[in-house]
Amino acid sequence: MRRLVVLAALVAVLGCAAVGGALGWSLRRPSDTPKQVVFEVPRGATLSGVARELQGAGLIRSALGFRILARVSGRSGGLRAGEYALSPSFAADQVLDRLTRGMVMTHRVALPEGLTMHETAARFAEAGLVSREDFIAVASDPGLPLLLGVDGTTLEGYLFPETYELAKGLAAREIVRLMVEQFQRVWRRIEPLAAEKALSMRDVVVLASLVEKETGAPVERPLVAAVFHNRLKRGMRLETDPSVIYGIADFDGNLRRVHLEDESNPYNTYRIAGLPPGPIANPGELALRAVVEPAESDYLFFVARKDGTHEFSRTYREHVNAVNRYQRGGAR
Repeated sequence: MRRLVVLAALVAVLGCAAVGGALGWSLRRPSDTPKQVVFEVPRGATLSGVARELQGAGLIRSALGFRILARVSGRSGGLRAGEYALSPSFAADQVLDRLTRGMVMTHRVALPEGLTMHETAARFAEAGLVSREDFIAVASDPGLPLLLGVDGTTLEGYLFPETYELAKGLAAREIVRLMVEQFQRVWRRIEPLAAEKALSMRDVVVLASLVEKETGAPVERPLVAAVFHNRLKRGMRLETDPSVIYGIADFDGNLRRVHLEDESNPYNTYRIAGLPPGPIANPGELALRAVVEPAESDYLFFVARKDGTHEFSRTYREHVNAVNRYQRGGAR
């Protein structure tokens, strides 16, 4: 109905039935083919330029007819940049409606718990949303955490793991802001529990990142968190391999004794006491909650079994026996 009204107005303006008939033809769908075509409207694109590209792609019959339609309907200045899923089976008014309403395509980026800032950047780059370099530059900006209301020198730890549906064209800074805002929404549920235990945001995120990297088994997160809390209370070093690995440049996948003895690595929790200087990954809500609601246990050690879970021990002797059983003398 809307197209008929607009077309009638066009005919009245032109005052010529013949021209009106030609214009009506130009606004019809180019074909009945239902296939979809990805069409991008660049930032700053003009109506004339977009109309020519649409005609060249076979998505409209006439660039001239499309421009007249846009001007008569008052939408000539309303094209919005972005990627669109269009089809030759759309009439010109349908195409114009999508472009002026900003019905852009979105790209899904799934971010599991425990990715580092660099791994997160790679996921967005693979989706074609932003370059890895731009993402890292923004997430590493030392002034940005304060502006976004989090505590740190970078945004490592605050790039919340989630499945994001984003349109192409967002700047890296905007993507990062959306991720930190998602962290903040989760943190508001965690914060009261953290306050009860006198834990700062920074402490919770650092510990949660260690928990996240140590186990992928949800049921174990509160137990791993309890071990870390117990060791810190007793003044014991955390001695967690993932933290050491995070501090090794170009890690080749083989953690050696020389790495565990390296005192120049600030993330070497076999040599430094207390928490590492920052998060080593981006934890999810379950890991954050495990830190503020750890299991009630007196475990001080754990070692990986062969099935992805861990054996927990209360004494060093028990731990050595577990290591011999599961790791055949491997260090932990």
